[in-house]
Amino acid sequence: MNFRKYFGPSTLIAAAFIGPGTITTCTIAGVKTGYTLIWAMVFSIFATMILQEMSARLGYTTQKGLGEAISSKYEKGIKRVIALILVISAIMIGNAAYEAGNLSGGILGLELTFGSFKYWVLLLGGISFLLLYFGKYKWIEKFLITLVIIMSLSFLLTAIMVKPNISEIFKGLIPSNLSKENLLLILGLIGTTVVPYNLFLHASTISKKWKSTDQLRDIRIENNVSILFGGLISILIIITAGSQIGNITEVSSAKDLAIQLQPLFGDSAKILMGIGLLAAGLSSALTAPLAAAYAAKGLFGWEDEKSFKFRAVWISVLVIGIGFSLVGFKSITIIKFAQIANALLLPLIALFLLSICNDPKIMGQHVNSKTKNILSFIVILITVSISLKTLFLLFT
Repeated sequence: MNFRKYFGPSTLIAAAFIGPGTITTCTIAGVKTGYTLIWAMVFSIFATMILQEMSARLGYTTQKGLGEAISSKYEKGIKRVIALILVISAIMIGNAAYEAGNLSGGILGLELTFGSFKYWVLLLGGISFLLLYFGKYKWIEKFLITLVIIMSLSFLLTAIMVKPNISEIFKGLIPSNLSKENLLLILGLIGTTVVPYNLFLHASTISKKWKSTDQLRDIRIENNVSILFGGLISILIIITAGSQIGNITEVSSAKDLAIQLQPLFGDSAKILMGIGLLAAGLSSALTAPLAAAYAAKGLFGWEDEKSFKFRAVWISVLVIGIGFSLVGFKSITIIKFAQIANALLLPLIALFLLSICNDPKIMGQHVNSKTKNILSFIVILITVSISLKTLFLLFT
């Protein structure tokens, strides 16, 4: 069997969600609750597999992105106006929040490796701008993702070394621990795994890898295996952080994130975590603005990726992200906010995707099955329920 054929868009999507948000949120979850929120990550993995399969199937069937599909489904009238306003607002707000988190993650990496400097964000923002503007970033992105994967494997080795309590891990698979503070963590775990802009990216990139009419099975294999691998790394981060309960009481700096790797790497853990965070932050800092621009391109039918309009979208997302990072908020706080904000926005994008995947005019014979609709509805219902309960507790 040629395993290389399975490495495509889904592999990059999975690598993309192992970013600063995942490392930070999973570490906080482990430090604060031990293994008791592993169930939330398992749900997030399940949700990602369901929604990303729909996105991939859309791209494969139509050879178009999600933005183009939304535009073609709502061609005119008030429905089109409402759809465009809702989707663009969600993408711009969500991606700007993610961009702030990505840059903040890169800053944490630089601080661990080279020390504190107030204007690290300008360096990262400048590098991101140049790479996006000239479009010469694909090989850099692959190199950065390789570094992220090396760091991810470090969590696997560390998790084996710390010898976690297996029975406690299995207990963590049962939903529990739904206090107000933990609901925010649960939303963060969902938001850092089921990334709304990945639903746009996946559909847009799938046609470049898969073009023939008999490859849907291969697409699903790549989707499920890649996301399971990414999700496993997230669970391992929770486990390694949970094993440090008593050694860490609060995650407020990059040094706190590195402590969980010390059983394996000792003092070198800071350098490894620093390089990993920098790589994850910079690679994601390229992806988020570009995803917003591609979404807008599909919605409005733009053709030229070097046009002023296309560039204006990704520049706006990048500038907003830099602005948030310069305001003075702690990097950890920005990253936490980004994941929660996107979890709140997720149901909106998921509903549009679900609607399109049930439209035979767009999907033909590849519309959702009844089982797929039930699973998708469960994912959306649970996410909305957690979001509403969290908002209710926050404002009462």
